Amino acid sequence: MKQRRIFVLNGHPAEQSLNRSLAESYAEAAKEAGHQVRMMNLYDLSFDPDFEFGSYKKQKPLEEDLEHFLEHLEWSEHFVMTTPMWWGGLPAKLKGLFDRSFLPGRSFDTRNLLWNGMPSPLMTGKTGHIILTSDTPAWFLRLKYRNAILHQLKGQIFGFVGISPVRFTYFSGASDADESKVQKWIGQLRGKAMKGL
Repeated sequence: MKQRRIFVLNGHPAEQSLNRSLAESYAEAAKEAGHQVRMMNLYDLSFDPDFEFGSYKKQKPLEEDLEHFLEHLEWSEHFVMTTPMWWGGLPAKLKGLFDRSFLPGRSFDTRNLLWNGMPSPLMTGKTGHIILTSDTPAWFLRLKYRNAILHQLKGQIFGFVGISPVRFTYFSGASDADESKVQKWIGQLRGKAMKGL
């Protein structure tokens, strides 16, 4: 089995959360399997999540924590992120992390366009794994909401900067999950982490 450089981000803004447990369990299993692992918790990061200016011509300087996030991502071969789904989307601070850090010249190139007119991605050669927790049943997310958050993450965030392919793991009923269910989820993730998936 190939050893990989894996960056794990716990994308929950609270210090204690199911997402933190899932992220830590994944990171621990990946290390046990011999992978190189770096991990960050969103709640530890200090930055202004408001992009504010609305264009790329005027940008705020990146805070130190955003620079560290980008350094870990650039170092990695595989990016793993846990996040809850809130109101059909990402927590505001997590969305702000991408708004502020995924910028031209670092994450994508607006000077070199693809055949479809889109900017060239600059984070190619990396794969992704998004671990999404929610109370919405998977069938309802698919039929009612047409997996909108999955399309956003896979195509408009990860894929836009070149992280592909992206694997999804979806755990529903997260708010009321008992210990046995949580341990089952952790077991599933540990198996994937050992393989570097």
